[in-house]
Amino acid sequence: MAATPRSDNDAGNPTTGPTDPAPTAPTEPAEPADRKHPVDETLPPLKMLTSGLQHVAAMYAGVVAPPLIVGAAVGLSATELTFLTGASLFTAGLATFLQTLGIWTIGARLPFVNGVTFAGVAPMLAIVDTTDDKADALPVIFGAIIVAGALGFLAAPWFSRLVRFFPPVVTGTVITLIGVSLLPVAFGWAQGPNPGADDYGSTTYLTLAAVTLAVVLLLRRFTRGFVKQIAVLIGLVLGTLIAIPFGVTDFGPVAEASLVGFPTPFHFGAPQFAVAAIISMCVVMLVSMTESTADMLALGEIVEKPADEKTIAAGLRADTLGSALSPLFNGFMCSAFAQNIGLVAMTRIRSRFVVAAGGGFLLLMGLCPVAASLIAVVPRPVLGGAGVVLFGSVAASGIQTLVRAGLEKDNNVLIVAVSLAVGIIPITAPDFYHAFPETAKIILDSGISTGCVAAVLLNLVFNHIGADGRRESDDVTAPMEPGDGISEARTAAEAASAPH
Repeated sequence: MAATPRSDNDAGNPTTGPTDPAPTAPTEPAEPADRKHPVDETLPPLKMLTSGLQHVAAMYAGVVAPPLIVGAAVGLSATELTFLTGASLFTAGLATFLQTLGIWTIGARLPFVNGVTFAGVAPMLAIVDTTDDKADALPVIFGAIIVAGALGFLAAPWFSRLVRFFPPVVTGTVITLIGVSLLPVAFGWAQGPNPGADDYGSTTYLTLAAVTLAVVLLLRRFTRGFVKQIAVLIGLVLGTLIAIPFGVTDFGPVAEASLVGFPTPFHFGAPQFAVAAIISMCVVMLVSMTESTADMLALGEIVEKPADEKTIAAGLRADTLGSALSPLFNGFMCSAFAQNIGLVAMTRIRSRFVVAAGGGFLLLMGLCPVAASLIAVVPRPVLGGAGVVLFGSVAASGIQTLVRAGLEKDNNVLIVAVSLAVGIIPITAPDFYHAFPETAKIILDSGISTGCVAAVLLNLVFNHIGADGRRESDDVTAPMEPGDGISEARTAAEAASAPH
């Protein structure tokens, strides 16, 4: 039967007879209202555990180095030094739980690893040197950290309001500085475990670092899925195995470690409260809070969940509360670990529960020295090779954030240029501030802190003071709002792994 031609009336002419219902365009299925952000998603158990272990491997050396340095300065025995290191791992796990899982208004609830901050090493050594009885040095340090942590906890809400002074031109500069500041650590690891040894920087060590780097890059380029995401962990394992024939891998720590050990509260004595030490550690706390703020902004960009004032306040509360509680278990001041931000950036595994699993491993290693010693087996050159990728990814994320910061404006170019120069001073000229007082050097020797302060001040001078009434929202340097599009803080590692 032939089809009847359709008339104007049939087409729905409003001036004549009845019309057919207008056809409706197909609609996209609506996203579930309760869909979780990737940060809040849980992963399969195996992926959760291996990815968490990868975070531990990336930050282990940074956690154990400060207690080893301070413990040696105090003159602790090998047994006590092992105890102090285990305590630092245990308290890092507690602080990571606070940060990732959160309690009440405490914790940023981002994939954020916490551990012993390097910023406190120099002032703690100064406290050791000025303490008459070295047996009292650790109690004095612990007392100062408790007070600094408590004061920092109270100040967190006010400190978090500084987020308004961190537009992309500032955050991009600071993120870049975080990566650049960490790269020398990776280069130092690549040269060997002992800077004073004759073989430091030998071709053997550098070759192991290069091989590990190559393994990670090859896995990232030619594998997919889960294997690609844990490329760093696989690289560390393979690098350690390759190092065995060269006699670089030391299994001594495993043989000497005990099976069970608990960080007895106040093992080294009740905390003592010295005014000079408290002032010194309060300055360190301010430096630590500044770096943590920058790290939270960086991580928020990378996981596409920008950190607002509320998030930063909660994260700072976790940092400071973790620091105040750490001395109870013989641990030191806790802060965010920027190297793990590089791992999140590279793997794109954004779940905070993965990092919480890493915190569980840290707790386990604090309670089981044998477990801690397994990570200690990984040679420093192998860690250095992996560190080049991790820390370089952080710097690349900062550069990509700067892309949206309006660098076509001369003012913003000056902000970035001068802030980067100021932040790189401690890296390229370590003795630049040698004539300054020790208290001032605590801040000046942190390139992240000095670069951050310089970027904030310069942004105020060039883009706010005397801006002729321009609204901040009209300026390309205005801070990003949560959910304003896909973040440009994607890493160079991800770009490199995409097919061309």
